[in-house]
Amino acid sequence: MKTIGLIGGMSWESSAQYYRIVNQTARARLGGTHSARCLMTSVDFAPIAAMQAAGEWDVLGAAMADAARVLERGGADVIVLCTNTMHRVADAIADAVAIPLLHIADPTAVAVRAAGYARVGLIGTAFTMEQNFYRARLGEHGLTVLVPDAADRVVVHDVIYRELVKGDVRAASRDAYRGVIARLVAAGAEAIILGCTEIMLLIGPEDSAVPLFDTTELHALAAVEMALG
Repeated sequence: MKTIGLIGGMSWESSAQYYRIVNQTARARLGGTHSARCLMTSVDFAPIAAMQAAGEWDVLGAAMADAARVLERGGADVIVLCTNTMHRVADAIADAVAIPLLHIADPTAVAVRAAGYARVGLIGTAFTMEQNFYRARLGEHGLTVLVPDAADRVVVHDVIYRELVKGDVRAASRDAYRGVIARLVAAGAEAIILGCTEIMLLIGPEDSAVPLFDTTELHALAAVEMALG
């Protein structure tokens, strides 16, 4: 098995899920007491979040590139960036190392298309919902992407940054997300992409009338497949 290099900490709440999923999947695939060959470098999220809010994407790109180099020097064969939002700087990471970056939107879009859907709702941070870097990547796979209206985008974003990144899971926020999802379905979404790695802590299949595609799980599963392949 090749070595998976994980860039985590954004937030560590979801990075812990990546570690769990890659190891559970490796054991399921290989049997016995096998686990995944992986390395993780984990950043302090507080300054990262502040730079996101300030739009300092060049600085963030350099920081993520440095993290990828650390993993490459440590023996990683593939880079997995354990966050959707920071794929805003995916090109900076890919350009910094000789090993591949597994882009989170790609296995997500492949899974959506394989399930027969083409029109999806996307929920995530405001950066992911509003900027083009993520929606365009999904579009390259032939997906039409719907995002919540402005008021719902504020709700989704605030729950992520004020609660989920701190491991704070609230029933009221789950109800609010159910409403956002229902409105996307009413607008024509055939499926919903959970486009922030923390959302899986809050929302499950029972919260949506249409299928959910969890980027955290899909990304981690694809990393193991890539490592085994």
